[in-house]
Order: sequence, then structure tokens, then C-alpha cells
Amino acid sequence: MTSLADFEATGALLTGHFRLSSGLHSDRYLQCARLLQWPERAEAAGGELAALVSEFAPALVVSPAMGGIIIGHEVARALKRPFLFAERQDGAFTLRRGFEIRADTPVVVVEDVFTTGKSTREVLEMLRSMGARTVAAASIVNRGLPAGALPVPSRSLLELQVPAWPESECPLCENGVPISTPGSRYQRAV
Repeated sequence: MTSLADFEATGALLTGHFRLSSGLHSDRYLQCARLLQWPERAEAAGGELAALVSEFAPALVVSPAMGGIIIGHEVARALKRPFLFAERQDGAFTLRRGFEIRADTPVVVVEDVFTTGKSTREVLEMLRSMGARTVAAASIVNRGLPAGALPVPSRSLLELQVPAWPESECPLCENGVPISTPGSRYQRAV
């Protein structure tokens, strides 16, 4: 089973002062790419997540780029279903590269980490607007998204309560601790 020990062993659990993709600040950051760089770990996590969402009988797996691509692909592989990824274009998620979804297709959205659920909700809205029927959402780690925060059932391999603060309330900022911005969405927005 994928565990916090896997994150520690691969250097995927970072400590310091971080601006998350959500814009919130935290003293810990989960760099899932460090875990997923190991194909056997990515395959194992994908298989475990696939087992958690198989009850929803998805016909397709969709992930937001960038963080969800590897784990989404591994979930799709385990489910033996096709995989697509959504990319931001002009600030909104869209399907590019000729990807298409038929109306009423049962879809599961797969992410690396749930923090606020913003990216997941944006992808869910994109899929709804295309006529897809999203049946569930899944992530490797839920770092504080409350139950029921998404309009579909959600599943995660790990539940990790990590504090996160708005910049105006961040104790690390108050103490002058230098900040790092490892999240791909925030870096592109700067």
C-alpha cells in the first residue's frame, strides 16, 4: 500500500515554506512527481486508486495537467480504460490535442493531491459542459479537502492533515521565512 513512508523514502514530502498551487501557504509540500518518477511506485499507486474507483464503473479517466497526468494514466491502465488530460488555455481547463468525449460518458477525474479542490472542480465543470457524466474523483493524497466538498464521491489513498494558511495569516511569512513556489499552476501564473 502506498503510504507516507513512500513519500519520505522518495523525497516527495518536503518541509519549509511553500506557496501551494491554490495560493495558500504551508510548511509542508507533497511533490508527487518525486514519488511517481519511480514507475513501479506509480503503477502501484495507480492500481490502488483504480481499486477505489472501480465501483463507479468509469469508461474514461481524465486528469488535469500537470500533476494528474502520470497518476491518471496509471489509474486508466489498471482499469483498462482510455486516458485524457485537460490543459489550461486562457486560464480555463480544456481538452486539446484532438481529445473528445462523448455525451453521457462515465468519467473519473484523477489528481495527485486534493488541497482546496479547485483544479478538480474546474475539470468537473469542463466535463459537465461537454455532457460527460462524472462519477467520481480520486487523488493519491487528500491534504484537507473536507468530505462532500466535491459534487461527486471522492477517494484518496492517503489522508494527511497539513496546515495551510492564506498569505495574510501565514505564521511563516510573519517570521520572514523565505518562500518557495513548487506548484506548476502558480508558477505559470506569475
